[in-house]
Amino acid sequence: MTLSPARPETSNWPGLFELPGGPRNAIASPVARRLFRAAVSRLDVSVEITAGPGRREILGRGGPVMRVHRPEEFYARIGRDGLIGFGEAYLTGAWDAPDLGGFLTVLAERIATLVPDRLQRARALVVARTPHRHRPDRSNSRGNIAHHYDLSNDLFRLFLDPTMSYSSALFETGNDGRPVADDDLEEAQVRKVERLLDVAGVRAGSRVLEIGTGWGELALRAARRGAHVHSITLSSEQLELALDRVAAEGLSDLVEIELCDYRDVTTHHPGRQYDAVVSVEMIEAVGHEYWTSYFSTIDEMLAPGGRVGIQAITMPHDRMLATKGQYTWINKYIFPGGFLPSVEVIEQVTRESTGLRVADRFSFGKHYAETLRQWDQRFRAAHDQVTGLGFDEVFRRMWHFYLEYSRAGFSSGYLDVHQLVLTREGHA
Repeated sequence: MTLSPARPETSNWPGLFELPGGPRNAIASPVARRLFRAAVSRLDVSVEITAGPGRREILGRGGPVMRVHRPEEFYARIGRDGLIGFGEAYLTGAWDAPDLGGFLTVLAERIATLVPDRLQRARALVVARTPHRHRPDRSNSRGNIAHHYDLSNDLFRLFLDPTMSYSSALFETGNDGRPVADDDLEEAQVRKVERLLDVAGVRAGSRVLEIGTGWGELALRAARRGAHVHSITLSSEQLELALDRVAAEGLSDLVEIELCDYRDVTTHHPGRQYDAVVSVEMIEAVGHEYWTSYFSTIDEMLAPGGRVGIQAITMPHDRMLATKGQYTWINKYIFPGGFLPSVEVIEQVTRESTGLRVADRFSFGKHYAETLRQWDQRFRAAHDQVTGLGFDEVFRRMWHFYLEYSRAGFSSGYLDVHQLVLTREGHA
């Protein structure tokens, strides 16, 4: 399904429909055109460019199709803003793709080499850096979280499964080692949560700290095991629904949920320790500047003999180093302040700043690709309900692009997701 071209509802999207211009654009736009055409020549894709009535040009050598409807706008946006401009040109309808995920996957497979090295080095001098207002420090973190997670619980209900799990599921695996397509999403999400609780050693009587509540599924499942759960979140919308779910199951005596920054939990609860600390895809919002603080907090709160279970989206170490501090389309529109670690940097930070060591790692990135495919399928099928919640066509294109852009990262192997077990050295 291809979404219809975006209508310029400019009041909802300040600045988005202001096209690049001026002397800089006169230079940058032709450069972007040459770079784009050169990149297409090296990829297994087809690009159809409509330059006017009856004027259509075909580039590429087969594969997923991209259709550029307004080439001057497309090149101008790339010339000014690089990959941010590439994504914004999709939001405005300057380009489209019948199989968006397939097209983006081909790009993701070659993302590190699409731009020549000499131009990569030059680009590093002008690439956008993370705005101060998005740095994930104490003053900004709650706003960063609210930007995404407080959009609307009803919106997330439209494409998540009944567990309201917003992280990679763990599907049954076929004989080829890949996740079974169209396996039941709810069962796969339950499987993911239960596995993490198992490797973290959560059982009846365990004292559990959860960093990042989500909508409460992990806390509920830990409490059903008889564990005592203290869960912290920065999302008021998630807090409200998670508390309702806990109360509905009669587990309020086992589950405590509070609005709290992970950096403040030690001062809010001095001396408290936990047998297990668990965190599902929250480290991505921490920011590289605060990884040491994050793991030091976990180290301080973990009781002797305790275990840590973290589910983390990761990227290759060299790409993490190359992109650290850069401001991306995902940062601007989806996750302000977010940045993905590598497994290597997690090992390095914990080794240098804590007594924690990675004792086990489990990789299942292809399962995230399937998770995202199912989310996007559900989201597009709920077109009318999304509209009914007040979200416009630009938002729908943005969300579709976000889900497929993310899926491409995992399908191509550029991104991965791990469940990591950490223990104190000598206590594996």
